[in-house]
Amino acid sequence: MNNSDQQTRVRHYVVAAAFLMSVLLYLHRFCISVAQTYIQEDLGLSNEQVGYVLGAFFVTYAFGQVPSGWLTDRFGSRVMLTSYVLLWSLFTALTGAAGGFAAVLLLRFGFGFSQAGAYPTAASIVSKWVPFKSRGLASGIISAGGRVGAVIAMFATGYLLVWLTPANTETQFDAESIMNGQRLCYELAEPPEKETTSSRLNQNCFKQFSAAGQEVVHRQAGFYSRALEAERRKLVAAGKPAEDAAPKVDPLAADDLGVLLAEINRVITSSPFYDADDLKNIKVEKEARRLAQRGLERTESQKRRMNRLVLESLHRESVKKLYVAGWRPLMFLYGSLGLVLAGIVWWTCHKTPEDHPRCNAAEATLIAGDSKTPTKTSGKVATVPLKQLVQSTSMWLSCLTQWFTNIGWAFLMTLAPRYFTNEHQLSIETVGLLSAIPPIAGGLGMFSGGFVTDRLVRMVGLRWGRALPMSLSRFVAMAAYIVCFFDPSPLMAVALFALVAFSTGIGTPAMWAFNQDVGGKYVGSILGWGNMWGNFGAAVTPSLLLWVAGSPERWDYAFATCAIAFFLAGVVALGINATIPIAPVDEETDEDSED
Repeated sequence: MNNSDQQTRVRHYVVAAAFLMSVLLYLHRFCISVAQTYIQEDLGLSNEQVGYVLGAFFVTYAFGQVPSGWLTDRFGSRVMLTSYVLLWSLFTALTGAAGGFAAVLLLRFGFGFSQAGAYPTAASIVSKWVPFKSRGLASGIISAGGRVGAVIAMFATGYLLVWLTPANTETQFDAESIMNGQRLCYELAEPPEKETTSSRLNQNCFKQFSAAGQEVVHRQAGFYSRALEAERRKLVAAGKPAEDAAPKVDPLAADDLGVLLAEINRVITSSPFYDADDLKNIKVEKEARRLAQRGLERTESQKRRMNRLVLESLHRESVKKLYVAGWRPLMFLYGSLGLVLAGIVWWTCHKTPEDHPRCNAAEATLIAGDSKTPTKTSGKVATVPLKQLVQSTSMWLSCLTQWFTNIGWAFLMTLAPRYFTNEHQLSIETVGLLSAIPPIAGGLGMFSGGFVTDRLVRMVGLRWGRALPMSLSRFVAMAAYIVCFFDPSPLMAVALFALVAFSTGIGTPAMWAFNQDVGGKYVGSILGWGNMWGNFGAAVTPSLLLWVAGSPERWDYAFATCAIAFFLAGVVALGINATIPIAPVDEETDEDSED
């Protein structure tokens, strides 16, 4: 310990390190959501397999909360948080080397378990390093880091996928690049019901085919057309919309596939079959528009890359994307960031202020001097206090609050982009922009929520200073979802979603602080228990809300479900009492005294 008289500020660096940990936590967690299309195409995964991969994280993340929290209580935040960061970063990087479904599934299981200890450990750090009166603020800062990481992931991953796709990436199609040959032929040859820019460009492309190539395309398009009509009749007979038809067809025969590849690759190497103005009217990657504006300044390789990107935009479900080449280096890059963060955590986050060589007695006294919690935060940890957890009414109410909250909150992070795309038919650029706004609002809410709960504790006491922010914030989120019933415009919808995120964020620091108030030296285990149940709620949310919305999607039903969930969360939160300790009151042993 530092023996200088002037009070040190090591605690500020500790909270900053925990904030950076939270940023990386969500950056690594959400990057796969943005890149999942490219991963699916590269590994040849079915939609069902993609669902298993995304769900695998939540399963081990939930089950890992309590054991990882106990490990932190037992071995200290410095060792365990450094280990968690290194492990989940390793799994992130190894995902970039996965060769199939089984490999990526197992890596996601490991990723979920290694991230499970992050927030319980952060809560333990706050309980030992932050004065009681500032715990809510510190918890809000750390929680806001997650929202910052989510926003960075949403924006940065898309741009990095482009940047990390090498300029010399092969632009010509091979056999594996054709995901649905018959559908591609149908899209090229079938006369459109109404001419659009996309249909005109398809016709321009098809005109460049040779007579032999056009014969193959027409024949395969006929096969697909008959299969499509048969599938439509089945759907109509079952009372389902005919436009949902997506017939399963056989791959093209080798000879026909060879002819198709030769023709479409000749188009890629030829002069563009469109002009720069055409690209303003179709949904195409921004890189294609930039290259189109360069005109005669384009190199031959840039022309081929531009043609490939335009063809992909016209046949999104039929051919693989050029940017598939970017997702593996993306995972390697993100994983390497964990090495830097692990070093910061190891240098900063010692187990207690007394253990830190740069923290002096004046700062340690400040941290410990105003504690009003009914339990001690240090000492030797035995096992997870499971009996006390099960017997605590407040703990079960906290678990239910987190469960219901996550049903309403997870919509924003999993289904809001789908809502903007399907309900409002916005471009992917606009969808990305609008979907990033709620996490920003959530971060601001978390930051504000720390001040709110700390101020309320001073005004109305610990009991209601924690319960009121948790409860009232959920009622505000409920009201926002109720307004969503009335067919909001995209801008109004994103404003309401931002209000949901902001109000949910305001209540989160109070939830964290409650666990610190009642957990004593078992904070990691106790917060992990509640977080486990909350993540079970997040795990079921996408399937639940899509089932409620049905087909065609009735988003008002999904909004009603979210509003009900937030109402229940608000009611349940009123019963949480932070003045009743959950941690067992241990008799202090000699070994404890030595610690």
